[in-house]
Amino acid sequence: MQVHPSGYYAWRADPLSRRVGDDRRLLDLLQQAWLESGRVYGYRKLTQDMRDLGEHCGKHRVARLLRLAGIRSQTGYRSRPGGRGGKPAIEAPDHLQRQFTVDEPNRAWVTDITYNPHPRGLAVSGGGGGLVFSSRGGLVDGKPYR
Repeated sequence: MQVHPSGYYAWRADPLSRRVGDDRRLLDLLQQAWLESGRVYGYRKLTQDMRDLGEHCGKHRVARLLRLAGIRSQTGYRSRPGGRGGKPAIEAPDHLQRQFTVDEPNRAWVTDITYNPHPRGLAVSGGGGGLVFSSRGGLVDGKPYR
């Protein structure tokens, strides 16, 4: 490596440049501001905070320092989808054991519920026999809703 001796001894006397020292000081301020924000702020808001404190720094420099330090803004404030998955708390027993043929009436009942939007409210249809239950009250057994 071809380095001039005076350059080597200058580096040896002070190995950190002024820029590196300034970056370290700025990173300390950024970490403090990030923690005060509740670990929410990203580089844009932290750049504004530094400018409000009188620091002269650009958004790209702040983004680089945060990236090197592993500091990230909080993204997404809602809960993640699928957080309520898993097995149901109560499982209904399977009395039919997938055998849907019966020998006599009223031995097995099967139903399905469908929610249908209606101009006068939410209509819940089910039972397979044309039964419609309305959220506005009453059972509409195949007759028009009043």
